[in-house]
Amino acid sequence: MDTDIIVNNIKKSARELFRRYGYNKTSVNELAKHANVAKATFYKHFSSKELILHAVLMDYIQENVQDILSKEVGQQDLRTFLAKTILRVSRVTYTVCNEFIGWEFIRESANAQEYLKILSDDLEFLLLSSFIQNETIGAVVPEEKLTFLIKCSKNIVFSFAFTAVSDADVRKNFISFQKDMLPHLVAATLQ
Repeated sequence: MDTDIIVNNIKKSARELFRRYGYNKTSVNELAKHANVAKATFYKHFSSKELILHAVLMDYIQENVQDILSKEVGQQDLRTFLAKTILRVSRVTYTVCNEFIGWEFIRESANAQEYLKILSDDLEFLLLSSFIQNETIGAVVPEEKLTFLIKCSKNIVFSFAFTAVSDADVRKNFISFQKDMLPHLVAATLQ
């Protein structure tokens, strides 16, 4: 079987199982079985369960970021477009981490804390490169200003996970972010 097909089957299985049972409750044995590959084949392509999680999260986020960036281009001023884009990307990032990993697991696990740092750095790189390549944003906003906006937004959104007790808290945090913080971050970015 073609390597790309095997990798895609493993990713698809991981996406389904992590979403259904969570990262912590899904074993490599289950992932391999669901993808119809041997455990050795799984490890040939992904040396750990953490690496398949990372691949799945980054693929999912990248697909959504590209979709978000391609919508509503040119239909609004840059300030509004940037604010809406950052808000939507932030929601996707929070939601995907919640669905695939679970914030309770992240709060309780030392390994998850290390992984969250890696995810955060890779997410920042992905967002920055996607924004720079976007004609509406990249041609107008300097890279250092985009870096400021993405770092600040990312840090604020990740802090939601560690301060929120309930889904209602998360909704309040996103409303506060949208109304009280994001306009100032975007204004500072576009100065």
